[in-house]
Amino acid sequence: MATIIDFRQQVQELMLLQRIAQRIGGLLDLDVLLEAIVGDVAETFGYSRSAILLRDSNTNELVIAAVRGWTANVHRKGERFKIGHGIIGHVASTGETYYAPHVLSDPYYQVSEPLTRSELDIPLKARGQLIGVFDVQTPDNDGFAPARVQVLEALAVHIATAVDNAQMFLHERMEKQRILEELDEAQTIQRALFPTQAPPQSAFALSGMCLPCRAVGGDWYDYIPLPDGRVTVIVADVSGKGMAAALLMSSTRSIVRLLAERVITPSAVLSQLNEVLLKDFPRAKFVTMVYALLNPVDRTITFANAGHNPPLLVSPGAGRFVESAAGLPLGITNGEFSEQCLTLPAGTRFVLYSDGVSEATNSTFEEYGTSRIRRQLEQPTSSVESLLRDVHQFTSGVPLADDATVVLIESVTSLNCQAGGSNQSADGE
Repeated sequence: MATIIDFRQQVQELMLLQRIAQRIGGLLDLDVLLEAIVGDVAETFGYSRSAILLRDSNTNELVIAAVRGWTANVHRKGERFKIGHGIIGHVASTGETYYAPHVLSDPYYQVSEPLTRSELDIPLKARGQLIGVFDVQTPDNDGFAPARVQVLEALAVHIATAVDNAQMFLHERMEKQRILEELDEAQTIQRALFPTQAPPQSAFALSGMCLPCRAVGGDWYDYIPLPDGRVTVIVADVSGKGMAAALLMSSTRSIVRLLAERVITPSAVLSQLNEVLLKDFPRAKFVTMVYALLNPVDRTITFANAGHNPPLLVSPGAGRFVESAAGLPLGITNGEFSEQCLTLPAGTRFVLYSDGVSEATNSTFEEYGTSRIRRQLEQPTSSVESLLRDVHQFTSGVPLADDATVVLIESVTSLNCQAGGSNQSADGE
């Protein structure tokens, strides 16, 4: 009869073990997980005291992560134990289960809870490494039958797996949070590299906007006032996307600004920049760029193009793209850059844009295209914002595959022409 009762008890314990394993297997919050385990052990098996200690790899100590049943002020969450001291420390050092049926006569026992008479400690291992110790105590002498020890060892395997999964989840969550924080900081820094307003001059209204397809990107535009009153306007696109492109863009920006201070011609700037990038840029990386000089005195724009999209010149009622005779992208090979000079009468527009605008696609993979750019900007009331808004409507919510940048240079009659200019970087429409 006793055998039948023992068998039924074992079956019940195994069923309870399965339920506990299923419950803890779905928990990824480490604190909630460990509290659930020690609570279930006390409720299911009737032991008065249980604890889970996790190994701190930095100090090689055991730290109480969850505890249940100890009298006040004996052991608390966060308390530390040295590996090698006491039964718990002995199990951590050997990696083997240890059972003390009579703790008062056990050589490893260190008194902590006065009512404890027998104690079982089981190592928690994951991927062959000790990650903690599962501790159970009872006020009964020899309170752990061999079959019960086996059940608790089986439970410890589930605990170790669940703890390991929760720790990996926590690590991944913290790593993701770190990356997001770094991206947010990088985005803030990159936004600060874009001009906040156009430099004061009398003949041109300048407006620009950049929409990165990710948190940060490789597109860049800039306005650089020169000592002689002219203004440099730049639109550039570093190959690639994301953080790598943003870093290369930042480096290129610094070099260009140093070269611009010498007030040399656009073709000379591109040639010298190309020499630097050929030495320093990673292989298979390059930069396309339009470098333009605005002269408000005679309303001229002198520019050179290094493999970038041809600018759009819009006279009242008509627009045309201005091709360059020579100019490969920067950082590929030595070469020459042709230079052009255009006069922009009042009412004329000169538009620089990146291929993220012309190559924006809708759900059927149709590109926005240069024809739509021209038609949009031929409208007298069009602007940078209206162009990008039209691109957004065309794509019908399909995310940009590349950064989209537009700079509009408009020859105006007003001497206070900066009032209408907008200059910004944004994440989307």
